[in-house]
Amino acid sequence: MAENSEYAELFGGEAFFGTRGVKKNGLATDIVVLTPNERQLIDTMLDALKTPSPEICAGIRVRLADMEHLALCIARFPSLLEQNVIMGEMRNRVALIDLLTAQHEGDKVLFLPSKATLGKSFLVAKFHTFLRLLRVAHRTGLPEPVVAQLESTTNTVLFTLMAEDVYLSLLDDKALSAEVRRQIAMALIILWEYRNDSLIQDIAPVLREAWDARKNLAPIFGTMMGSSELVLMAMELGATWNAFVAARVAHEDVRTALEEFLFGLSFEHIRQLRRILGEKGVHAIDRSEISAYLGIDVKTDLHTDSRDFYMQYSVRRDNARVRRRLNYPGPRSTLEDYYMSFMLVQHNGTQFDAVFARSAPPPADAKGTQEG
Repeated sequence: MAENSEYAELFGGEAFFGTRGVKKNGLATDIVVLTPNERQLIDTMLDALKTPSPEICAGIRVRLADMEHLALCIARFPSLLEQNVIMGEMRNRVALIDLLTAQHEGDKVLFLPSKATLGKSFLVAKFHTFLRLLRVAHRTGLPEPVVAQLESTTNTVLFTLMAEDVYLSLLDDKALSAEVRRQIAMALIILWEYRNDSLIQDIAPVLREAWDARKNLAPIFGTMMGSSELVLMAMELGATWNAFVAARVAHEDVRTALEEFLFGLSFEHIRQLRRILGEKGVHAIDRSEISAYLGIDVKTDLHTDSRDFYMQYSVRRDNARVRRRLNYPGPRSTLEDYYMSFMLVQHNGTQFDAVFARSAPPPADAKGTQEG
């Protein structure tokens, strides 16, 4: 890893890079199949199961080999951090950042590099692999510390997968400055290149704790303000979350996005329910009564399955995109979007600026394109 050290320091050391190969310029450009911490965790699990369950160990090794093979196939596509000339066209990350920060309506998927689109399948496979490992750990009675580490790792993979959606949503946010949006674009490119994200290591535990705190709360669906719930969440989530709430919750969009997160309802349903409860003079209802008051089947139950977190996030994300596109009232981004943009600003983009400083930009007359 000596050749990696300069860039590994930028992205969080070996815990970011894992142990993959290095290309000729010293910059690792392979997908991180397993970080050293993930590898150590799996080795611990295999060691505990090798005598009582050798067939399970064999299955785990086969699955890991499949992930490795998938990553190697994706790594054959051009790096997003290197400059290449293909078919007479120069392709580089500066051109890709320009493309990502250009605010055009519609899905950009056909304009994105193949490595960017293929890599998402790797993360989905990695998530399912760790979810399977977690289930095996529960069934075989592995020690609680191992189970807890597997659960934490599974959640981190999930939030890394979700980070791509968050970054893409933030790139469409016209309220963000051009500099912040370029930092977000660079963060997205790094995520696409390695399918790992050092910022997520800090963000994932807070978002998961927020989800768990929300599950443990019993919002009073009367005033629909959630103020008591917000206080309880602040007590549980610590300094970083409190700093975010203190800095951003006064903004109307952030406040309403927080309400959507707390209550598990869309902005539109919250507004409708407030009106109905006000007209009927009802001060408090529980979750089971919401569908009856709204006259439609509304999903407000909460599950422990981490996939449910992603599903409910995706609903709020899609609703926000519609409001933004059609200029409807309500939050234009999700709570996760606002929190991650806050964290990016706090980090001040230093790791991304350092990447730019390591490599000279292309000539002014050869900005290039990104394809393939």
